[in-house]
Amino acid sequence: MCGLNGLFAYRASAEPPSRPELLSTRDAMRRRGPDGSGEWWSADRRCALAHRRLAILDLSDRALQPMVSTDGHHVVVFNGEIYNYPALRAELEATGVQFRTTSDTEALLHLYARHGRDMVRRLRGMFAFAIWDGLRQGILLARDPYGIKPLFTANAGGTFRFASQVKALLAGGAVSRVSDAAGVVGFHLWGTVPEPFTLYRDIRALPAGQTQWIDGAGAREPEPYASISEVLADGYRERADGQDLEARVRCGVLDSVRAHLLSDVEVGVFLSAGIDSGALLGLVRDAGQSKVRAITLAFDEFQSTSDDEAPLAKRVAEHYGAQTAVRRVGIGEFREDLPAILDAMDQPSIDGVNTWFVSKAAKEQGLKVALSGLGGDELFAGYPSFADLPRWKRRIGPLAVIPGVAPVARAVLQTAAPGYARRRPKSLSVFELAGTWAGVYLLQRGLFLPSELCGILEPEQVREGLERLDPLRRVSMALVPDPGSDTGRVCALESTHYMRNQLLRDADWAGMAHSLEIRVPLADFTLLKSLAPVVPSITRGRGKTALAKAPSRPLLPEAIGRVKTGFRVPILSWIAEAAGRSPAAEPESLGLISRTWARQVMADHHRTASAGR
Repeated sequence: MCGLNGLFAYRASAEPPSRPELLSTRDAMRRRGPDGSGEWWSADRRCALAHRRLAILDLSDRALQPMVSTDGHHVVVFNGEIYNYPALRAELEATGVQFRTTSDTEALLHLYARHGRDMVRRLRGMFAFAIWDGLRQGILLARDPYGIKPLFTANAGGTFRFASQVKALLAGGAVSRVSDAAGVVGFHLWGTVPEPFTLYRDIRALPAGQTQWIDGAGAREPEPYASISEVLADGYRERADGQDLEARVRCGVLDSVRAHLLSDVEVGVFLSAGIDSGALLGLVRDAGQSKVRAITLAFDEFQSTSDDEAPLAKRVAEHYGAQTAVRRVGIGEFREDLPAILDAMDQPSIDGVNTWFVSKAAKEQGLKVALSGLGGDELFAGYPSFADLPRWKRRIGPLAVIPGVAPVARAVLQTAAPGYARRRPKSLSVFELAGTWAGVYLLQRGLFLPSELCGILEPEQVREGLERLDPLRRVSMALVPDPGSDTGRVCALESTHYMRNQLLRDADWAGMAHSLEIRVPLADFTLLKSLAPVVPSITRGRGKTALAKAPSRPLLPEAIGRVKTGFRVPILSWIAEAAGRSPAAEPESLGLISRTWARQVMADHHRTASAGR
């Protein structure tokens, strides 16, 4: 796990790359890689690569990056882990390849020399990398299928720049800070900036599961090589009898956990009271790791309530013979850490505070790697959306597609129940959006709806942002090709939007802020392929039950039967207390017409800002 960056003046008229810019960009990512740093320059000084290292595999200096091939033709900078590295190495050595290190980074060089861009199809892992090809005088960029590892690019004036963080590119001093209306609007719609957009017009995210080639002719458009919806569609065509669901889940998840334990340093586990992390802990034990440390968060505000995960998490740890470290967090520490949280947050997010504190706790325990249960809800139908979206589509969708129904329903609600419409503004758009999967997903996950934005942003910014973002079309792209089943469709939507743009991105910045590598065995493309034929048979409850039974010693019954609360932080109470007011009487909801704490805070902020203008 590391931070990478590079500069390539591909156009002859462009100024050669600046070393101060290269190093400023690199060292803005110091916390991503405190164990070493390096730089490399092409002979003509037109290309430069740099790297910050967090040493996980091959802790020696021989594995430092940028890493140059033995023949000098290729150079790589890499962020992530290749979990099938042992098998790839054995395969390469069988053909006569000699390795100088025990690092997975070196395998990338050899694979590229043999397979070129197609090498990405052979990789199992989380990764973002750049390879300089001295023979072709160009750079290949690549990002893993789920988008676990980030990679941002900027192309202007004949120079192509890239880095692991948006803020690192800005720290170089040569990238424009002009805002992007699409990024701003996207953040207000979702509570996160949807890729490939950022808050800045000139900075883009390389989309997940895609590669990009840059040479003297310029930057080509990114090309996809992996698709979650395509895997699910293939699985639907080959769908298997759901009766073997438990056996498939155990086999597939155990295989993923074994792969994710590849490390030359200790691997811990984030442990809540939920099924995902508890099952992972049991499978880590099954995979042969007899000693494991589990990190659990506890909050004074939740003590003696159903939201207090510490007591049950401790029993789960004892059940699997793990050592537990329970870390208590209160409002005082939140206030103290808030400036650092906002500084570490590479792009704005309404989430990630929980991951910040659990990563902080892991770092305090001396860990550099931890497994997270992130991805379990998306793969095993753990969210309410797996029941809600198909139901809304089925019940409301037929009415929503009838011309004229939406405006009439909106007018009736505003007239007959104006107070309800004010409190629950999403209800006004139900018949406008529920006719499509993209529409019901926006109702479920949207922070604000497009129709509300002119009340909080400048109208011209909203118009331009919505035009460029085209949110419903962008959401619907997650369902091409059609995954075939309702479970597959919601899995694709949640995996390619909420998980990719919110959860995985938050895990990256929050973990890296503490120099901690967070691994996600349940967001594994090989695992997805193995379970895709049984995804249509997974229903809410059944999938999680199969996961809970996956360890040879099944998860405790009280953990299986516990009402799902998520890995929660009492941030609503903290923010309300900091603002001198009581939290809302109604509990937060993930439902159709919810008003989350983030929505309230953002609306208050915009009202205050408007009043001050």
